Amino acid sequence: MDVFNKKKIMNDPVYGLINYPASKVFDIVEHPWFQRLRRIKQLGLTELVYPGARHTRFHHAIGATHLMSLAVDVLRAKGNEITTEEAEGAYLAILLHDIGHGPFSHALERHIVNVSHENISLIFMKHMNSEFNGALDIAIQIFTDKYPKRFLHQLVSSQLDVDRLDYLRRDSFYTGVSEGVVSSDRIIKMLDVDNDRLVIEKKGIYSVEKFLIARRLMYWQVYLHKTAHAAEQTLLSIFKRAKYLAVNGKELFASPALKYFLYNQPTIGDFNSGDKTINNRTVLQEFAMLDDNDMISAFKEWMSCDDTILAKLCEMVIDRKLFRNLIQDKPFDTAKVQHLKEKTATLYNISLADAEYFVMTNTIENNTYKQTDDKIFIKSRDGSVNEIINETDMLNIRALSEPISKYYLCFPKEVM
Repeated sequence: MDVFNKKKIMNDPVYGLINYPASKVFDIVEHPWFQRLRRIKQLGLTELVYPGARHTRFHHAIGATHLMSLAVDVLRAKGNEITTEEAEGAYLAILLHDIGHGPFSHALERHIVNVSHENISLIFMKHMNSEFNGALDIAIQIFTDKYPKRFLHQLVSSQLDVDRLDYLRRDSFYTGVSEGVVSSDRIIKMLDVDNDRLVIEKKGIYSVEKFLIARRLMYWQVYLHKTAHAAEQTLLSIFKRAKYLAVNGKELFASPALKYFLYNQPTIGDFNSGDKTINNRTVLQEFAMLDDNDMISAFKEWMSCDDTILAKLCEMVIDRKLFRNLIQDKPFDTAKVQHLKEKTATLYNISLADAEYFVMTNTIENNTYKQTDDKIFIKSRDGSVNEIINETDMLNIRALSEPISKYYLCFPKEVM
């Protein structure tokens, strides 16, 4: 592939015309493991609430890489030294930061495999680094926060990183929820470095305040929307039931990759191993073959399964007959929960124990700004640097540092 083609332009619906900031970025994007991200939706089943939310992890990774290139240009213009190799490392680190996501993104994380997507991303990066003769050395150091210039890692992962700047604006665009619109251009232009940490110039504080408020609103309106959350709980019940049946020897329809993860319990050690599965692939290669399409195909077949529980749960997702989801500030009365389980058991002619696949209660939490993590620092004209909590005059920003927990109760609508 000649260099000219590696500079081709893409028309991103959020940012307009953008291009690859380095030729190596093009090479990684062309890799089959990265192309897999086209088949994994960014917001799982949120499209059942917001029909436009069909964008993918591929879209997000490309968008975040574009923002990283803008951030690098801004920091260089302000006198911060970032070499060509370091810039490329930052581009590749953000490009691959989500490559370890499984089907439906966060919805089934640690359920298909009990390994975080960050750890799987790192394993993918290490294998690709060998394939590309060490081209990802700096990217891996930045991704794991082991590179000397720590501010580069903060651009990838912190409380004000290009990852969040892209997904808030992109998710807002595709869902149509305008409250999530953030001034990513303004925030990036206000970036600087002080003592090897990212800071925001004081005149950009209002844009950061809006970013934090937008994040809080997007969590309640999109990411933790009660119907989207109900769909996610249905997914979890489906996979829990399918795994139970698989462990107990029932033969279920599934693609070869999905079947491997249904009937096996691979560990992070298995992901790092080069041992081959029955499909003559490594565990990592099996995971690289798994995407949303495997799951939806299985769900459609499982609707006809002779297991009443699995069939009903899959019907709920495919036909959008989702749980009713009640959310409140205090725990639900245990007698009410028990009553719903009893009615569900009677309705579906299942045991009281199996009714727990359909009736579930727990907590959800939204913590917009964590003061225990990398803090957001504001740099004044006199050079002094203070945490945003001490600089803002907005009381609701201070309140965002306090986690909010709510209780949910999911159950079939027919038993209300």
